[in-house]
Amino acid sequence: MTILTNRRTLLKGATAVAAVTAAGKFPMPAIAQGAPLKVGFMLPYTGTFAKLGKFIDDAFRLNVEQRGGKLGGRTVEFVQVDDESEPAKAADNMNRLVGREKVDVVVGTVHSGVAMGMVKVARDNNTMLIIPNAGANEATGPMCAPNIWRTSFTNWQPANPMGKVMYDAGHRNVMTITWRYAAGQQSVESFKETFLKAGGKVMEELWLPFPQVEFQPLITQIATRKPDAVFCFFAGGGAVKFVKDYAAAGLRQSVPLYGTGFLTDGTLQAQGADAEGLKTTLHYADDLDNPANKAFLTAFKKKTGQDGDVYAVQGYDSAALLHIGLEAVKGDFGARDAMVKAMGAAKIDSPRGPISFSRANNVVQHIYLREAKGGVNRYVSIAHANLADPATGCRLAS
Repeated sequence: MTILTNRRTLLKGATAVAAVTAAGKFPMPAIAQGAPLKVGFMLPYTGTFAKLGKFIDDAFRLNVEQRGGKLGGRTVEFVQVDDESEPAKAADNMNRLVGREKVDVVVGTVHSGVAMGMVKVARDNNTMLIIPNAGANEATGPMCAPNIWRTSFTNWQPANPMGKVMYDAGHRNVMTITWRYAAGQQSVESFKETFLKAGGKVMEELWLPFPQVEFQPLITQIATRKPDAVFCFFAGGGAVKFVKDYAAAGLRQSVPLYGTGFLTDGTLQAQGADAEGLKTTLHYADDLDNPANKAFLTAFKKKTGQDGDVYAVQGYDSAALLHIGLEAVKGDFGARDAMVKAMGAAKIDSPRGPISFSRANNVVQHIYLREAKGGVNRYVSIAHANLADPATGCRLAS
C-alpha cells in the first residue's frame, strides 16, 4: 500500500513505503539515498523474444558499467523477472517487482500486450517505468503519465514512413501480413495512413494469432493474388521463419517484401541469404556512421561477443536517460519532480543518432530506410527526420 502525504511530511519508520509531493504526486524513495538503486528488469528471457530481452538487459548493464557501476552517483542493484511474453502474467510480475522486491524503477518490456499490463500497475502506484522496446501506442498516448517513459518507439513511428517509401518505389496495390496483436495491428494501421494518403490501395490484410508461425496458407494467398508488394510486421523467431518461408515460396523476386526493421534486426544471421535485399524502416541502422554508434558496437561486442542491434541500443539508452534524471538530483530518487523535468529535457547522443523526448515522454528520433546486405542492415537514407509520435489521447502532450 502506498502512504500518501504532502511535501513537508517526514517519513518515519522502516515500514513507510512512499510519500507523494503535493505538486507531482510522485513517491519518495523507499531506501536511503546512499543505498543502491534497485532496477527491476521485466523482460522476456525465454520464448520467441528471449534474445531481444537479453540484449536489452546486456546493453543497460553495459551503460552502467561504463559509468563505474553507478547511475547519477548511485550504485545499481538488479532484479530480473522473466515475463515470458505473457500478458496474463504482467500484473503479477510487476507487483512482484514493486511490492516484494521493492525496486525503485522497472525497465521493460518487449511484448506490447505485457507492457500495457505494466503501464496500468505503474500508473496505479506511481512506479517509474522505462519501456525499452514495446511500442504499444497507448503507453505514451491515452495511458501516458509523468512516471512512464519510452526509449524505443511507438508502433506508429517505424511503420509510418514506409507507406511513402513503398509508394515512391512504384507500388500501388499491396497486401499486409502480421500477427493479430497490438504491435502488428498498430504497425499496419500506421503504414496504411501514409500509403493510402499517397494514393495506394491495400488489397487485403492477412492475420494470424501471436505467436503462431504457420505462414504457408497466407503466403499461398499472396502468391494467388499477386500484389505489387507486401508490407509485414514480424520480429524475433517468427520473423526468421516468415522470411525463410516467403523465400522458399519463390516470392522474393516477384512480390517484394517490406516491413518495419524488426523483421531483420537480430534475425539476419538466422535468415541468411533469404533476407538479402529486404528494405525496412527503423530508428537504427547497423552501420550508422557516427562516433557514438562505433563506440557502442565495439563495447557491446567486447562485453557479449555478439553484434549490437536496435534492441541493445534501446536498452543502452534507457540507462542513459535514467542517469540524466538521477544526475540532475544528485542521486536523490525522491526528488521526482526535478528528476522528471531533467529527463524531459534530455538530449542524448545515442548510437541511433540524436534523440530527445516529447511531452508525452516518448522518444523523438530519425527513422531510417535500411537494406539488408551481407548480414548487415545498411543505411540507405533518412526516411523521416526527428519523427515524433502524435501521442493521441495523452493529456501531458496537450
